[in-house]
Amino acid sequence: MNQIDTRKQTLEFNKLQKRLRRNVGNAIIDYNMIEENDVVMACISGGKDSFAMLDILLKLKKAAPIKFDVVAVNLDQKQPGFPDHILPEYFKNLEIPYYIVDKDTYSVVQEKIEEGKTTCGLCSRLRRGTLYSFAEKIGATKIALGHHLDDIVETMFLNMFHGARLKAMPPKLRSDDGRNVVIRPLTYCREKDLIQYADHKQFPIIPCNLCGSQENLQRQSIKAMLIDWDRKTPGRVEKIFKSIQNVSPSQLADKSLFDFENLPLDREGKRKEYAFDEAQVSSSNIDESMFIDVSNI
Repeated sequence: MNQIDTRKQTLEFNKLQKRLRRNVGNAIIDYNMIEENDVVMACISGGKDSFAMLDILLKLKKAAPIKFDVVAVNLDQKQPGFPDHILPEYFKNLEIPYYIVDKDTYSVVQEKIEEGKTTCGLCSRLRRGTLYSFAEKIGATKIALGHHLDDIVETMFLNMFHGARLKAMPPKLRSDDGRNVVIRPLTYCREKDLIQYADHKQFPIIPCNLCGSQENLQRQSIKAMLIDWDRKTPGRVEKIFKSIQNVSPSQLADKSLFDFENLPLDREGKRKEYAFDEAQVSSSNIDESMFIDVSNI
């Protein structure tokens, strides 16, 4: 590789890095994800997204106008073949505080789920419960997960197509019991950017197929659909995400969000100016004298 190519790659990576840091910073500000003296428990699975999230959070920590701490936490679910030496070595090289939490959720999932069925749902619930309780134990005030913009949009379509619900992943979530707050700092980041970032940083990626579960075909189908849209109509995925931020309850159909039953007619006030003048009637079989003059009522 010649010097010009090297300079070009460096320039492109610097742009990528700035874009990701800006997106994470904006998401944190927009949703007030991190506050003064927060202890952020960064959940690291060993995948590209959580590695990138940790890397960016640590860099923002140094430059942020507020003080907060970041603690890396990995949940070792005792999957056969899991390389349990990789993450401790990585965290030690970064010289950051970390915990490896051992919880044999793998055995529970294998016992509960029939062979051939997708294990991801139960595995996710068990993992979430363990992380919630551990966050309380160490005094973490925020739990940071590595979901990105594509994850959020995919989840929305999954819920629409397979659950008949208009629901996605919020950038910030308080648990039902109010004892934990989950944040997603990568909310504004595209997966394709995170892939490039991980490739350049050479994170020690741990594959997520060690448990032997079937690939979530429904999510993969949605992902393929979004990739095709991205290719044919660049910017469409971002617009779908922006629609989640710009909701009009009166234009949907959820009776719990908008009172459709009680919409009284009110023509007493000044009429809003319409886009067109009143229509001129060119033909009718109705006797206008039949109409009631309501102007004096």
